[in-house]
Amino acid sequence: MKILVIQTAFIGDVILATSLLEKLHHHYPEAEIDFLVRKGNESLMKNHPYVHETLVWDKKQGKYASLWQLLKTIRSRRYQYVINVQRFATTGFLTALSGAEVTVGFDKNPLSLFFTKKIVHRFDGPHEIERNTDLISWFTDSQVFPPQLYPFELTIKPEPPYVCLAPSSVWFTKQYPEEKWIDLIRALPTQVRVYLLGGPGDQELVERIQQTAARANVASLAGKLSLLESAALMKGALMNYVNDSGPMHLCSAVNAPTTAIFCSTVPTFGFGPLSVRSHIVEIQEALSCRPCGIHGYKECPEGHFKCGREIKTEQLLNTLAAGSEGAKR
Repeated sequence: MKILVIQTAFIGDVILATSLLEKLHHHYPEAEIDFLVRKGNESLMKNHPYVHETLVWDKKQGKYASLWQLLKTIRSRRYQYVINVQRFATTGFLTALSGAEVTVGFDKNPLSLFFTKKIVHRFDGPHEIERNTDLISWFTDSQVFPPQLYPFELTIKPEPPYVCLAPSSVWFTKQYPEEKWIDLIRALPTQVRVYLLGGPGDQELVERIQQTAARANVASLAGKLSLLESAALMKGALMNYVNDSGPMHLCSAVNAPTTAIFCSTVPTFGFGPLSVRSHIVEIQEALSCRPCGIHGYKECPEGHFKCGREIKTEQLLNTLAAGSEGAKR
């Protein structure tokens, strides 16, 4: 049996879709499972024991030429099942013309009328991995599997006890304010080392936070670790402080302790942390303007950004309690 899973969105979406890889392998251990992702996310699948091949769509260089080449590749594979996790026309195009025996996707995909099976997309309430499970529950079962990544061994040697902070986000209104990260670093126990994480594009922000905090035992690793290396580092942390963004889902995929900070977005959108030891921190008072959008904005629509600025440092420190006790021992 050959199965293709399609998820060409952002890092967090790809990580959450790995729950389907786990479930499909569980039910069909002999199946060849391929995974289609956007260019830049293929590194997440390195070392993955259940992925036969990772297909890559380059959306930035020759987007539509790459799409046509992908369609040729997909049709040549003669898949039994093509499972489309997305709700966009381009992936709907690949799904509908894949030549697969069974094509599955959400009813909100504009090309879903050409799929073999349409699944109702439930937005407000269930977690994303539950929504995704709906796509395959009809030929497996209703059990929801957690997302899973398989990191390599770390090339650096972290010095415990430590916490990780991932201060950046693509969206301004999903990013805990820079000055608040600095306050948190200064308030953390002095015996706890701090590792600041991020991609190459986050180096300026991360290094500015490190320098302004002016505290010993703070190291910037932005742009120095791969996504899987970051996940491996997070797994060994006392706590990981993250926005509602990709690093939160990295934590979920390795069951790392998580404090997820929700500013403009809310957990009921279905993208909250999944680790056994996880905490959600958000403003304690209700705001009529929150949530202001599903993905966030480049600036606060109201101009005050209370949902981020009025989260208290004490709320974040409280989630470290168990880890701090372990560090003292």
